Amino acid sequence: MENIEKVLEQIQEWVRKLIEGLINPESQPELIPIPIPANQPRNRR
Repeated sequence: MENIEKVLEQIQEWVRKLIEGLINPESQPELIPIPIPANQPRNRR
């Protein structure tokens, strides 16, 4: 039962964030850094 409650709480949080994003389009989403390998040679064929 606790797992179902945790899932429902997570869904409620996502819905709340979605509604806030739709109401206030000026807010910026959280930026997630994308790792880019810098020193790896590329194999071109």
